[in-house]
Amino acid sequence: MYNNIPKHKVFLSFHHQDDNYRKEFEYQFSNETIQIFDNRSVKDGDIDPNNKIDTIRQKIRDNFISDSTVTIVLIGSDTWKRKHVDWEVGYSLTQTNNNVRSGLMGILLPSYTPHREYSSSLNCTQKWTENGGIYTPCNIPPRLYDNIQSGYAKIYNYPISFNNLRKWIHEAYQNRKSGLHRNSREYFINNRNSSHWV
Repeated sequence: MYNNIPKHKVFLSFHHQDDNYRKEFEYQFSNETIQIFDNRSVKDGDIDPNNKIDTIRQKIRDNFISDSTVTIVLIGSDTWKRKHVDWEVGYSLTQTNNNVRSGLMGILLPSYTPHREYSSSLNCTQKWTENGGIYTPCNIPPRLYDNIQSGYAKIYNYPISFNNLRKWIHEAYQNRKSGLHRNSREYFINNRNSSHWV
């Protein structure tokens, strides 16, 4: 059954402080022997960090995201704060002449910790991932959370099965034409430094 699922082109969005987890994820699921997905992510040295912001954004959008069909956000505790992650999620949701809208999903990394101050606020109440983990919306990327709320995206604990990850990616791919995407937030101008967004 799972062998009939096609391999999709995946863009990984992550915070560089979680780079070791990203490398492990790529090694486990997209290496020369086992390729659950074709990796279309930005690698070290692909983009000059000294470029202007608009140039960096354009290169991410046109050279990497446009060549993928699903974006996976690898979520550590500080991932939501990164402007690049916000841009990457936003560009994944944008349909242009050069960019087809991507499917979207989130995966909680071992470095992720739900926000400690649970409140009655919608954004800091504990939620369940699709496979039984716990997260708090107020410390995952807000643009991703908008799309979880709308039904366009899903969030999962770190996968322990190749077949489960293959299925999740394929479901995100199939959902990209659903019309449920949400992308109305203003893009981050700078990285954030608070403990959560509300």
